[in-house]
Amino acid sequence: MIPRYSRPEMVQIWEPATKFRIWYEIEAHACQAMADLGTIPRENADAVWKAKDVEFDVARIDEIEAVTRHDVIAFLTHLAEHVGADEARFVHQGMTSSDVLDTCFNVQLVRAADILIADIEELLAALRRRAMEHKFTVRIGRSHGIHAEPTTMGLTFARFYAEMDRNLARMRTARQEIATGAISGAVGTFANIDPRVEEHVCAELGLTPEPISTQVIPRDRHAAFFATLGVVASSVENVATEIRHMQRTEVLEAEEFFNPGQKGSSAMPHKRNPVLTENLTGLARLVRMAVVPAMENVTLWHERDISHSSVERNIGPDTTVTLDFALARLAGVIDKLVIYPDHMLQNMHKFRGLVMSQRVLLALTQAGVSREDAYKLVQRNAMRVWEEGKDFKTELLADDDVRAALSEAEIEEKFDLDYHTKHVDTIFSRVFGE
Repeated sequence: MIPRYSRPEMVQIWEPATKFRIWYEIEAHACQAMADLGTIPRENADAVWKAKDVEFDVARIDEIEAVTRHDVIAFLTHLAEHVGADEARFVHQGMTSSDVLDTCFNVQLVRAADILIADIEELLAALRRRAMEHKFTVRIGRSHGIHAEPTTMGLTFARFYAEMDRNLARMRTARQEIATGAISGAVGTFANIDPRVEEHVCAELGLTPEPISTQVIPRDRHAAFFATLGVVASSVENVATEIRHMQRTEVLEAEEFFNPGQKGSSAMPHKRNPVLTENLTGLARLVRMAVVPAMENVTLWHERDISHSSVERNIGPDTTVTLDFALARLAGVIDKLVIYPDHMLQNMHKFRGLVMSQRVLLALTQAGVSREDAYKLVQRNAMRVWEEGKDFKTELLADDDVRAALSEAEIEEKFDLDYHTKHVDTIFSRVFGE
């Protein structure tokens, strides 16, 4: 997590001051609930709320922790410095550190999820707009990197839209799954704290009570959350890789917007490199890097250990900040992507009609030729295009075996590009609705 790849709103979620503010709210709401239940005096709970406008001193908490070697105790000590030692004596009553740490972590993840959901929605809007703009802009589809059959640029954007729309649903599910809290005390038995305290704290923080916690919230929830971030990052890379391919000099069907004054190379003034999408490919790797550690965090000893803690202190901020930046960057790339329809057509015709081979194959079989023989007839003419630079349609028209089955008009008809776009509207209605 470095400033170069960070945006302020997401970074703010993970700042120490934000964390301590959430810790304070957990403790204060817990005191309020205990006072309502008659467990602690009302005046003590009210005294804790006097700190609601306090700017907690991060340096002071660090100073205390240097002695206590315990972050939650350091915070509670600092809180007592503001509230008063006697007034604060019921703070953290019946609670354990994980009640604060885990509940806070989930609050942070929920807030991060809200930003990521908004990011995906913004990206979806850009993909939808460009899909509609290039709905019938014909380009060659490729399989194995080799020309296959015609498609459209609109369909390319539409398939990325559909993928990101699934990611939006995944993020919403991940947000819901991570939005739990636990104020259940040591080993999660509520022996020293009423379950109603947990219910109150969770309600105030927008969470639901964890049905059963040990001393920690179960980490399968977090594994699912970070796995979802990994999937979203992979989808970002999927889009970025397609753009990188399209910007290759030999292809040049689209390219990242090149700003006035931008320089592509320190050595070669002519260069216009796909630096943003290359960057996105790298950022996706960083997000996915967190998935396996998150999975390994699921296994903890008995009711609790802290082998997960150091992992989450890193992957929580790093993955959410990085993915937030990546999604915003991709939305900008899509929004300003320069499209070259003429180059798409030039690429389409680079091998002189070869991409229509399946239509000819099917026509021959429909004319009574066996599929095996039809394949041989089409392939032998196709190979002349590959190897000798011939024109595919011309070769077919000169092939007596082909002409025995198909007329000149029937062969000519098989080279109509519109044939390949006749169901674009159907696909768009499936992706975007009627």
